[in-house]
Amino acid sequence: MAAPVREAARRLARRAGEGGLARRFEEERARWFVWLPVAVGVGIALYFALATEPGLWTALTLPLVGLGVAVASRGAGLLYVAALGVLAASAGFAAAKLRTEWTRAPVLAFEMRRADIDGVVELIELRPTRGARLTIRVTAIRGLAAEQRPARIRVRVMSLREALKPGDRVRLRATLRPPSIPALPGGFDFARWAWFQGLGATGFAVRPPDRIVRADVDGEGQGLPQRAKDALERLRQDIGERIRAAVPGETGAIAVSLITGERGAITERTNAAYRDSGLVHILSISGLHMAIMAGFVYAAIRSLLAAVPSIALRYPTKKWAAAAALAGAIAYLLISGSSIPAVRAFLMIAIMFVAVMLDRQALAMRNVAIAALVVLLLMPESLLDPGFQMSFAAVVSLIAAYEAARERARERERGEWVRTVALFLGGIVASTVIASLSVAPIGVFHFQRSQQYALLANLVAIPICNLIVMPAALLTLVLMPLGLESLPLAVMAKGIDAMTATAEQVAALPGAVINISAISDAGFALMIAGGLWLTLWQTRWRMLGLAAIGGGVLIAGGTVHPDILAGRGGELVAVRGADGRLAATGVGRGGFELGRWLQHDGDGRPASEVLKTRAFRCDGVGCTATAQGLGIAVARHPATIAEDCMRSEIVVTVPRPPRDCTAPLIVIDRRALRRDGTHAIYLTAGDGGVARIARVETVAGSRGDRPWAARPPRSVPTEAARPRPARTETGRPQPFRTGTADRPRASRDTD
Repeated sequence: MAAPVREAARRLARRAGEGGLARRFEEERARWFVWLPVAVGVGIALYFALATEPGLWTALTLPLVGLGVAVASRGAGLLYVAALGVLAASAGFAAAKLRTEWTRAPVLAFEMRRADIDGVVELIELRPTRGARLTIRVTAIRGLAAEQRPARIRVRVMSLREALKPGDRVRLRATLRPPSIPALPGGFDFARWAWFQGLGATGFAVRPPDRIVRADVDGEGQGLPQRAKDALERLRQDIGERIRAAVPGETGAIAVSLITGERGAITERTNAAYRDSGLVHILSISGLHMAIMAGFVYAAIRSLLAAVPSIALRYPTKKWAAAAALAGAIAYLLISGSSIPAVRAFLMIAIMFVAVMLDRQALAMRNVAIAALVVLLLMPESLLDPGFQMSFAAVVSLIAAYEAARERARERERGEWVRTVALFLGGIVASTVIASLSVAPIGVFHFQRSQQYALLANLVAIPICNLIVMPAALLTLVLMPLGLESLPLAVMAKGIDAMTATAEQVAALPGAVINISAISDAGFALMIAGGLWLTLWQTRWRMLGLAAIGGGVLIAGGTVHPDILAGRGGELVAVRGADGRLAATGVGRGGFELGRWLQHDGDGRPASEVLKTRAFRCDGVGCTATAQGLGIAVARHPATIAEDCMRSEIVVTVPRPPRDCTAPLIVIDRRALRRDGTHAIYLTAGDGGVARIARVETVAGSRGDRPWAARPPRSVPTEAARPRPARTETGRPQPFRTGTADRPRASRDTD
């Protein structure tokens, strides 16, 4: 059967080659490999986009099918290349499914108050005000069977009776909840992130934890890898404590972040300044920090060996320096917490130093491709992480620009030192501009913000980081075993203070941050595809990527925002006014959820201001409002439900609605909101100037039937969020017909 398939593939390949497409692909043969992680990423994206969880055997069968097609089409030109892409995509799909099953662990299905917990401390993250956040490996929760018990929880404690260390066995009482779901359909899914971290619950302690057994005397029941991991976390904690002892306050918290990767003690004010100035990437250990650390080790070792002629003339000092730099990079990776950007940077640097030791030339873009491939196959969920996307986007763009500049530089003669200095400074400006442009669409898509003066801030802060802060951080780690870390930390503190001052001054400039409404998925995908086409190819046809980027920008603004949002068990409701902005009413702690709604809108107003608007008319038992001619009622007491059902077209109720509440177009009650999450209602123009409901989307509907999206149990059937009959022109209710466009329904389409 393979022979006929191969012959048909060759005929198709000859036809495609007539137009020159095959010739262009052949010219780019050296770059085929760098598209391998892109194809793997496509398969991973398809896995996470599914509405239902695929079967394990289905996912494992796909690579076999792809392999068969690739073997059958071998030698068929473009078709063979396409078959290899399908094979890589199916491998990514299978890797994502295997990762989901590998990390599968019990997730708490309901809230537990004052639960008694026994466990082992894995991670301690200090908070900027007081207390800490503990990640605990659970051994027992009173009242939960082993098959229901989360393997790992994260708990906020406001005070500690004694200093805890990773590996300590503790007992505490805490309120636990399932990992939180998105604040609106299509929003960030913390529960999905928690699934791949092994977190089955979050919460807060009602009293300080008690240490049962110290880490240094307890190793029972733990394997060598786990004991080694706990020992590493204790080392990171000790390093952080010594840094804070030498450099207290906010500066010390930033120093700890740059050395150990622990950012929990940095205040929100400082985080906001770095974020709004475009310098937040400095606080997260990535390629910049790893390259400086490893580069300084390499340069220092090679310089020291070159100073001894008897060694430099007899031995391969370059290889020795590369080996030392690789060891230093491994040490820094472990001390810094092994974040995804740090792992990516380490893999690239490791490939480069291994190539030096093997007398091989390692191509830079190939290094990035290998690093991306390893990260995606081992941690497929990284594809959805903004840090992963920004990190690789910036590096790929910088390398592509460097390759283009290198080709031109070969055609020019070397100039004077003035030109050399100008090229150095111009390189800083160009790299900042290129990196900023490459990550801009990603930042807008995930955070709906754009930093306008990032170029200015980076021009000042990056040289300080490269020449003062990170070299001092390396010297700190070298001298810390000798107890001499105070001097390099003092130098590091001066550099950090200069960076922080730059961040604060730039963030305070008028118009430093622009809030942008959420862009469409299609527009974002087209911009990413265009960027990849522009940077990964080398011949002229890569300029087609600019057309794709432009097309993505054009359709990015086509997002339709919901007209009504109901969340937090019916306590928080927002309505879009005639000016296009949201007005909200709510009680309790709804600020975070409302903040996410405003962020999705590109609305920079604080939640407290939106809650004070007068679009809602409220009394002690509920609120009313209108949206495009439809009456909206928020019932918070049973006494008002009957009246609201008669007078309003949309009813959001905290108490359970009666069965005879059939007049409204839709009724959403507390249980529906707790089960299905935030409801987003979209309106469209109707007859007589009164809008009608176009569709209703829920968080549960947008998440689909996935392992991390399990809905909370429901003991009895409910009529919550049941769609009500539409009204005819005479005002009489008209029952919805199943499958008609007028019926409000949960939809996976998100904006």
